[in-house]
Amino acid sequence: MGSVEPVVMRISVILCTHNRCRSLAKALESLAASELSASAEWDVIVVDNNSTDQTRTVVEDFCRRDPLHFRYLFESRQGKSHALNAGIAYACADILAFTDDDVTVEPTWLQELTHPLEDPEWLGTGGRVFLPVDFVPPSWLRLDDPSSILGVLAYFDPGPEPGTFPKRLPPIGANMAYRKKAFLKYGGFRTDLGPRPGRAVRYEDTELGWRLLNAGERIKYVPSAIVHHEVPPERVNKKYFLVYFYGLGRIAIRDRGKGKPVWLIPGPVISLANRIVNLLPKQISWWLRQSDPGKRFQQKCYVWKTVGEMVELALRWLVPQTKSSFQPQAAKE
Repeated sequence: MGSVEPVVMRISVILCTHNRCRSLAKALESLAASELSASAEWDVIVVDNNSTDQTRTVVEDFCRRDPLHFRYLFESRQGKSHALNAGIAYACADILAFTDDDVTVEPTWLQELTHPLEDPEWLGTGGRVFLPVDFVPPSWLRLDDPSSILGVLAYFDPGPEPGTFPKRLPPIGANMAYRKKAFLKYGGFRTDLGPRPGRAVRYEDTELGWRLLNAGERIKYVPSAIVHHEVPPERVNKKYFLVYFYGLGRIAIRDRGKGKPVWLIPGPVISLANRIVNLLPKQISWWLRQSDPGKRFQQKCYVWKTVGEMVELALRWLVPQTKSSFQPQAAKE
């Protein structure tokens, strides 16, 4: 009998970028050093979302050096979700991995992240995101608390043991992979979410994970798939954290249904009243009573999250909300 040919896994890494040519070069250098099995075919699709710096020059240099593994794609519609969806539409691979332009990946990252997808049981995977080893947090940012708010800086470490992602904790965009068929079945990244100039509501990656997990799909946690995330100085300030939590509150409400009315009172009005009368006063009290700087600021962040929820509830009551979905289409090269 003849030998069985190995199954070829085709992987595309989708990396979206906007005006970060310096950190992008570091990210691409780390991806260029990727170590994968001989049965894997892989490439990196860099989606340039209207950059005005040297981004195109940086990417085209990698394309010349290694045309087999690097490709450049331009997306004119501003917003990370538009760029992500353009990359998905452009990719021909069966497995789509995602990372950011301000990380460095370990050489084995892509192999570790995608290897579990050889098993059809899993629709996706996600790994750990570490901060720089020399990162020193300010006094108001606690690292020793299980409920630490360090995730604002993209830190993500559910622990050393592999397992299944629970519905409440999907993988994050800097380190995740999905089968392309997931996007064809469930839609892509919502374009009313995601970073873009002037918009604080992000979480396009989290919402996608929630959507898949709530549909009953299985996503594997792979702790051996590791990336390292930069921490720009401008993010280590209280305003950045408060804006983040305000946006987190908005997406927490935006992802839900409107709720059932009670005595003809709309669901959003009931939820809004509950936060005004009950939740917010308690949170403000807890915040003001804390003496530890880390716990005090952490509680303040939760207050801002509740304020974001209240704003989104008020908008949901007053303005009809729409959801954007992914539609495959040709993207510009």
